Amino acid sequence: MTTPSPILDRMDLLAQAWEQAADRRSFFLRCYAMMTGNMLVAIDQGEFHDAAWVTDLLDLFAGYYFVALDAYEQADGATPDVWRLAHDAALQQEAPVLQTLLLGINAHINYDLVLALVDMLEPEWQSLALQVQKQRYQDHRHVNDIIAATIDCVQQQVVAPNARWMGVVDWMLGPLDEHAAARLIRQWREEVWRQAMGMLAAADQDERADLRRLLAVQSLERGQQILTLRLDRLLRDLL
Repeated sequence: MTTPSPILDRMDLLAQAWEQAADRRSFFLRCYAMMTGNMLVAIDQGEFHDAAWVTDLLDLFAGYYFVALDAYEQADGATPDVWRLAHDAALQQEAPVLQTLLLGINAHINYDLVLALVDMLEPEWQSLALQVQKQRYQDHRHVNDIIAATIDCVQQQVVAPNARWMGVVDWMLGPLDEHAAARLIRQWREEVWRQAMGMLAAADQDERADLRRLLAVQSLERGQQILTLRLDRLLRDLL
């Protein structure tokens, strides 16, 4: 049986509150809670080489989300720009549901996940045997499979109820939209691993700081591209 998760409970409670308030930030958070729940099941079922390491990463990763959210709620200047873009777009209620969701996914994967991986790997990476390093990467990649298995539920439970056009998209494209979204996220996560490796290999803290600033710029640019794409262009690009 999966161990109860305080983080998952916090996600569910906040998502419910946002849904009741018609706060569109619930789109990403509900997706994230579903993903987290499926991750906990996979951990419990022994799908990873190192369940404890993956659990710690899952908790740390969620921490990045909540720290950025708290900063945004307090109008803190330290809020990452990519998260400010995502929250602002959701609250302004101008972007389509799919774009609102992708803005959150972009911020959390293409910015938060790089930093979380560096935090987790830095204390151990140089001392790990090559085989264990490979296993860390394999565990990172296995998450892609869990994401892919979650996407259809996200579409049915999060996107479709909030976007009438999604039923038309499903009828026209069948499973291709789910496959395209999974492929996009898989590509993002491969890039994330390379960026984390680059930070770990940095010669000094100045170089790492430069890489972190570049990460912030690149993730923000990607978010701006998501926000400015027309819906038909976004779907075409995903395919």
